[in-house]
Amino acid sequence: MAQARILQQGTIHCFPAGLRDEAGELVNAEISAVLYDGERLLMASDKPVPGDERSAVFALPLTPEGPDDAQLEYLSAARLQQAVKYEDFALTTDGRHVLAVTGFDRIEEQGHGLNDYNHLLIWPLGEPEAVQVVDPDPRDGVEGSLELRRKLNLAIGYPYYKLEGLATVPGERGDGLLLFGVREQGNAHDDFAYVSRVVGAHYQITDGGNIEFIDALREHFRFVPHEQDGVRFECGLSSLEYDPYHARLYFLTSFEVEEGGRERIGGYLWELGLEEFRDGVTPRLVTTPEGEALEFEHKAEGLAVLDRERLFVAYDNDRNLELGSVDERDERHACEAPYTILELTAIPAS
Repeated sequence: MAQARILQQGTIHCFPAGLRDEAGELVNAEISAVLYDGERLLMASDKPVPGDERSAVFALPLTPEGPDDAQLEYLSAARLQQAVKYEDFALTTDGRHVLAVTGFDRIEEQGHGLNDYNHLLIWPLGEPEAVQVVDPDPRDGVEGSLELRRKLNLAIGYPYYKLEGLATVPGERGDGLLLFGVREQGNAHDDFAYVSRVVGAHYQITDGGNIEFIDALREHFRFVPHEQDGVRFECGLSSLEYDPYHARLYFLTSFEVEEGGRERIGGYLWELGLEEFRDGVTPRLVTTPEGEALEFEHKAEGLAVLDRERLFVAYDNDRNLELGSVDERDERHACEAPYTILELTAIPAS
């Protein structure tokens, strides 16, 4: 069983303090996606960040002292500004392209007003201005991964669902296997269950730098977190991350429940070897060095592998401003996002 300890914690200023949207509401940092490219952290909020020069996607260097938000840069390409509700990032298996996925949790039956919630985007690493939409509807040219949504409908099998995970792993065909993590599924946005499912398909990178699916999207994996020892609350999948150093997948699950009339948020981290994933083995809960379940005190939504020993966890606490052990202050500013860097102290053999 993998073990990890907290190496560092803190907050990141994601935009100017006091920033307000068009309705005059205070903008809240809700970081749901993170990726590390070897030098910089790429992060995204699942809520828009207003301003022509800004977007919900930004990058900042990771230094020995932690993330340097003094050098934060927004990725402001039009398609990156247009997509809404980012949920996860991934690198392609060759490490040459970045993928970003939104929640796919809403669509209009008639019209295109909610297409921005249905995007899978790709761009060459370090070239966000070259971003493209993956698998758009070829019939009308309207922005959005609408053909992908049709495939997701068939693979997931429910009228309502929400994606919160994205990863690529080595596969049996093409350039790898592209995986989507499903957090919610049901009849409607107010009638659903939390789940931890993974659907996906093999892909290849085209000459034009886009993705082409080469087999059918189907379910590859599922598990029930709250049935495992050490898990105290019902969870849904909140991030997927492939660790190429150890040929394994990490799963983040998070919870938001009421306990004693008070909101309680948090999450858990799980690991599984790639061959075990293919065989459907239940993931193992990552523990503290003392053997206790590593339970996050914040709603863990983004995960990135930094190197062989370190993981970066980003939190989306919605409107909850409590900082807990992350900072000596009681509350964060709305523009701040809490984070944790974990050090793996024991890693199972693959």
